[in-house]
Amino acid sequence: TYELRSLLTSGTAAGGGSIERVPCTIRMLKVPKSSACFHDFETYERLLQAARATGPNETLIVLLGGEAGLRCGEMTALEWADVDLVTRQLCVQRSNWEGQVTTPKGGRLRRIPLTVRLATALREHRQLRGPLVLCDEQGAMLKHRAVLAGVRRAARRGKVQDSGVHVLRHTFCSHLSMRGAPVRAIQELAGHADLSTTQRYMHLSPAAIEGSIRLLDQASAGPSRGDIVETANGRLVSV
Repeated sequence: TYELRSLLTSGTAAGGGSIERVPCTIRMLKVPKSSACFHDFETYERLLQAARATGPNETLIVLLGGEAGLRCGEMTALEWADVDLVTRQLCVQRSNWEGQVTTPKGGRLRRIPLTVRLATALREHRQLRGPLVLCDEQGAMLKHRAVLAGVRRAARRGKVQDSGVHVLRHTFCSHLSMRGAPVRAIQELAGHADLSTTQRYMHLSPAAIEGSIRLLDQASAGPSRGDIVETANGRLVSV
Protein backbone atom coordinates (compact mmCIF):
# COMPACT_ATOMS: atom_id res chain seq x y z
CA THR A 1 0.00 0.00 0.00
CA TYR A 2 0.96 3.67 0.01
CA GLU A 3 2.26 3.42 3.60
CA LEU A 4 4.56 0.46 2.80
CA ARG A 5 5.93 2.13 -0.31
CA SER A 6 6.61 5.30 1.67
CA LEU A 7 8.45 3.39 4.40
CA LEU A 8 10.69 1.61 1.89
CA THR A 9 11.74 4.75 0.03
CA SER A 10 11.79 7.43 2.73
CA GLY A 11 14.44 6.00 5.06
CA THR A 12 12.02 5.60 7.95
CA ALA A 13 12.10 1.82 7.80
CA ALA A 14 14.10 -0.15 10.38
CA GLY A 15 17.81 0.59 9.96
CA GLY A 16 17.34 4.23 9.05
CA GLY A 17 18.68 3.96 5.49
CA SER A 18 16.75 4.64 2.34
CA ILE A 19 16.31 2.21 -0.54
CA GLU A 20 17.14 3.54 -4.00
CA ARG A 21 14.86 1.11 -5.77
CA VAL A 22 11.93 -0.87 -4.42
CA PRO A 23 12.98 -4.53 -4.90
CA CYS A 24 9.50 -5.67 -5.86
CA THR A 25 6.37 -4.41 -7.52
CA ILE A 26 3.74 -3.16 -5.12
CA ARG A 27 0.41 -3.32 -6.88
CA MET A 28 -2.42 -1.14 -5.65
CA LEU A 29 -5.60 -3.13 -5.23
CA LYS A 30 -8.84 -1.48 -6.26
CA VAL A 31 -11.30 -1.19 -3.42
CA PRO A 32 -14.93 -1.15 -4.56
CA LYS A 33 -16.94 1.85 -3.43
CA SER A 34 -19.56 0.92 -0.90
CA SER A 35 -23.16 1.90 -1.46
CA ALA A 36 -24.57 4.58 0.83
CA CYS A 37 -26.98 3.65 3.61
CA PHE A 38 -30.41 5.25 3.31
CA HIS A 39 -33.94 5.07 4.73
CA ASP A 40 -36.64 3.49 2.61
CA PHE A 41 -39.86 5.45 2.15
CA GLU A 42 -41.73 3.88 5.08
CA THR A 43 -38.81 4.27 7.50
CA TYR A 44 -38.25 7.89 6.51
CA GLU A 45 -41.93 8.72 7.12
CA ARG A 46 -41.71 7.09 10.54
CA LEU A 47 -38.59 9.11 11.36
CA LEU A 48 -40.28 12.34 10.25
CA GLN A 49 -43.35 11.66 12.39
CA ALA A 50 -41.10 10.99 15.37
CA ALA A 51 -39.17 14.20 14.70
CA ARG A 52 -42.40 16.20 14.67
CA ALA A 53 -43.27 14.75 18.06
CA THR A 54 -39.78 15.61 19.36
CA GLY A 55 -39.44 19.28 18.46
CA PRO A 56 -39.18 21.95 15.75
CA ASN A 57 -35.40 21.74 15.35
CA GLU A 58 -35.58 17.96 14.96
CA THR A 59 -38.33 18.34 12.37
CA LEU A 60 -36.30 20.83 10.34
CA ILE A 61 -33.14 18.72 10.57
CA VAL A 62 -34.91 15.65 9.17
CA LEU A 63 -36.59 17.65 6.39
CA LEU A 64 -33.50 19.68 5.46
CA GLY A 65 -31.53 16.46 5.14
CA GLY A 66 -34.19 14.15 3.72
CA GLU A 67 -36.00 16.56 1.39
CA ALA A 68 -33.31 19.12 0.50
CA GLY A 69 -30.13 17.05 0.81
CA LEU A 70 -28.24 19.51 3.02
CA ARG A 71 -25.04 18.44 4.75
CA CYS A 72 -24.82 19.02 8.50
CA GLY A 73 -22.59 22.08 8.12
CA GLU A 74 -24.94 23.52 5.50
CA MET A 75 -27.90 23.07 7.86
CA THR A 76 -26.27 24.86 10.78
CA ALA A 77 -25.05 27.75 8.59
CA LEU A 78 -28.41 28.22 6.82
CA GLU A 79 -29.89 31.67 7.41
CA TRP A 80 -33.44 32.92 6.99
CA ALA A 81 -32.14 35.24 4.30
CA ASP A 82 -31.33 32.12 2.27
CA VAL A 83 -34.96 30.95 2.39
CA ASP A 84 -37.57 32.31 0.00
CA LEU A 85 -40.98 31.05 1.07
CA VAL A 86 -42.72 32.93 -1.75
CA THR A 87 -40.91 31.11 -4.55
CA ARG A 88 -40.41 28.06 -2.27
CA GLN A 89 -36.66 27.88 -2.72
CA LEU A 90 -33.58 27.93 -0.55
CA CYS A 91 -30.02 28.89 -1.43
CA VAL A 92 -27.12 26.89 -0.02
CA GLN A 93 -24.22 29.33 -0.06
CA ARG A 94 -22.32 28.71 3.17
CA SER A 95 -21.27 25.86 5.42
CA ASN A 96 -20.12 25.60 9.02
CA TRP A 97 -16.94 23.62 9.67
CA GLU A 98 -15.99 23.44 13.36
CA GLY A 99 -17.30 26.94 13.98
CA GLN A 100 -15.80 28.45 10.83
CA VAL A 101 -18.32 29.51 8.17
CA THR A 102 -16.98 28.83 4.68
CA THR A 103 -18.36 28.12 1.23
CA PRO A 104 -20.17 24.79 0.70
CA LYS A 105 -18.18 21.73 -0.27
CA GLY A 106 -17.26 22.11 -3.94
CA GLY A 107 -16.95 25.88 -3.60
CA ARG A 108 -20.20 26.93 -5.27
CA LEU A 109 -23.72 27.73 -4.15
CA ARG A 110 -26.78 25.82 -5.25
CA ARG A 111 -30.52 26.52 -5.21
CA ILE A 112 -32.98 23.88 -4.07
CA PRO A 113 -36.76 24.02 -4.55
CA LEU A 114 -38.64 23.35 -1.31
CA THR A 115 -41.03 20.46 -0.88
CA VAL A 116 -44.44 21.43 0.48
CA ARG A 117 -43.62 19.81 3.82
CA LEU A 118 -40.30 21.61 4.21
CA ALA A 119 -41.79 24.97 3.21
CA THR A 120 -44.60 24.47 5.74
CA ALA A 121 -42.19 23.53 8.53
CA LEU A 122 -40.00 26.56 7.82
CA ARG A 123 -43.03 28.85 7.82
CA GLU A 124 -44.37 27.37 11.07
CA HIS A 125 -41.07 27.46 12.95
CA ARG A 126 -39.88 30.91 11.85
CA GLN A 127 -38.31 32.48 14.94
CA LEU A 128 -36.85 35.91 15.72
CA ARG A 129 -33.92 34.84 17.92
CA GLY A 130 -31.43 35.54 15.14
CA PRO A 131 -30.59 35.07 11.48
CA LEU A 132 -30.01 31.29 11.69
CA VAL A 133 -32.70 28.78 10.79
CA LEU A 134 -31.35 26.22 13.28
CA CYS A 135 -30.22 27.71 16.58
CA ASP A 136 -30.36 27.23 20.33
CA GLU A 137 -32.52 29.21 22.76
CA GLN A 138 -30.07 32.12 22.66
CA GLY A 139 -30.00 32.20 18.85
CA ALA A 140 -26.48 30.73 18.65
CA MET A 141 -25.42 28.32 15.91
CA LEU A 142 -25.99 24.65 16.70
CA LYS A 143 -22.90 22.48 16.96
CA HIS A 144 -22.56 19.31 14.92
CA ARG A 145 -23.08 17.11 17.98
CA ALA A 146 -26.33 18.95 18.80
CA VAL A 147 -27.69 18.23 15.32
CA LEU A 148 -26.67 14.59 15.60
CA ALA A 149 -28.27 14.35 19.04
CA GLY A 150 -31.51 15.76 17.62
CA VAL A 151 -31.65 13.13 14.88
CA ARG A 152 -30.89 10.39 17.38
CA ARG A 153 -33.69 11.52 19.69
CA ALA A 154 -36.16 11.33 16.83
CA ALA A 155 -34.74 7.98 15.71
CA ARG A 156 -35.13 6.49 19.18
CA ARG A 157 -38.71 7.70 19.38
CA GLY A 158 -39.51 6.27 15.95
CA LYS A 159 -37.49 3.07 16.50
CA VAL A 160 -35.34 3.85 13.45
CA GLN A 161 -31.78 2.60 13.00
CA ASP A 162 -28.95 4.28 11.04
CA SER A 163 -29.77 7.67 12.51
CA GLY A 164 -26.70 9.60 11.34
CA VAL A 165 -27.24 13.04 9.79
CA HIS A 166 -25.58 12.01 6.54
CA VAL A 167 -28.01 9.10 6.17
CA LEU A 168 -30.68 11.75 5.56
CA ARG A 169 -28.66 13.18 2.66
CA HIS A 170 -28.21 9.66 1.30
CA THR A 171 -31.97 9.21 1.63
CA PHE A 172 -32.61 12.40 -0.35
CA CYS A 173 -30.47 11.25 -3.27
CA SER A 174 -31.77 7.67 -3.15
CA HIS A 175 -35.44 8.68 -3.07
CA LEU A 176 -34.93 10.99 -6.03
CA SER A 177 -33.31 8.12 -7.91
CA MET A 178 -36.14 5.73 -7.07
CA ARG A 179 -38.71 8.31 -8.16
CA GLY A 180 -37.02 8.54 -11.57
CA ALA A 181 -35.10 11.82 -11.28
CA PRO A 182 -32.29 12.18 -13.88
CA VAL A 183 -28.85 11.54 -12.46
CA ARG A 184 -27.61 14.99 -13.55
CA ALA A 185 -30.49 16.63 -11.69
CA ILE A 186 -29.60 14.69 -8.53
CA GLN A 187 -25.97 15.74 -8.96
CA GLU A 188 -26.99 19.41 -9.20
CA LEU A 189 -29.37 19.28 -6.23
CA ALA A 190 -26.86 17.45 -4.03
CA GLY A 191 -23.95 19.65 -5.05
CA HIS A 192 -21.71 16.78 -6.14
CA ALA A 193 -18.65 17.87 -8.10
CA ASP A 194 -18.20 14.40 -9.60
CA LEU A 195 -20.98 12.44 -11.30
CA SER A 196 -19.48 9.19 -9.98
CA THR A 197 -20.34 10.35 -6.45
CA THR A 198 -23.98 10.74 -7.46
CA GLN A 199 -24.02 7.29 -9.04
CA ARG A 200 -23.36 5.74 -5.64
CA TYR A 201 -26.96 6.61 -4.83
CA MET A 202 -28.46 5.05 -7.94
CA HIS A 203 -29.61 1.99 -6.04
CA LEU A 204 -33.11 0.81 -5.30
CA SER A 205 -34.91 -0.52 -2.27
CA PRO A 206 -36.05 -4.17 -2.34
CA ALA A 207 -39.64 -2.96 -2.79
CA ALA A 208 -38.66 -0.90 -5.85
CA ILE A 209 -36.85 -3.88 -7.37
CA GLU A 210 -39.87 -6.09 -6.75
CA GLY A 211 -42.14 -3.49 -8.38
CA SER A 212 -39.90 -3.38 -11.44
CA ILE A 213 -40.23 -7.13 -11.97
CA ARG A 214 -44.03 -6.84 -11.62
CA LEU A 215 -43.94 -4.58 -14.69
CA LEU A 216 -42.90 -7.65 -16.69
CA ASP A 217 -45.86 -9.56 -15.26
CA GLN A 218 -48.18 -6.80 -16.44
CA ALA A 219 -46.66 -6.87 -19.92
CA SER A 220 -47.03 -10.65 -20.27
CA ALA A 221 -50.64 -10.53 -19.05
CA GLY A 222 -51.67 -8.15 -21.83
CA PRO A 223 -53.41 -4.78 -21.55
CA SER A 224 -55.71 -4.05 -18.62
CA ARG A 225 -58.99 -2.18 -18.78
CA GLY A 226 -58.29 1.52 -19.28
CA ASP A 227 -54.85 1.03 -20.86
CA ILE A 228 -54.05 2.85 -24.12
CA VAL A 229 -53.00 0.49 -26.92
CA GLU A 230 -52.07 0.95 -30.57
CA THR A 231 -54.20 -0.76 -33.23
CA ALA A 232 -52.95 -2.34 -36.46
CA ASN A 233 -53.66 0.87 -38.40
CA GLY A 234 -51.69 3.00 -35.93
CA ARG A 235 -54.61 4.46 -33.98
CA LEU A 236 -54.46 4.77 -30.18
CA VAL A 237 -57.53 3.44 -28.41
CA SER A 238 -58.54 2.76 -24.80
CA VAL A 239 -59.37 -0.83 -23.88
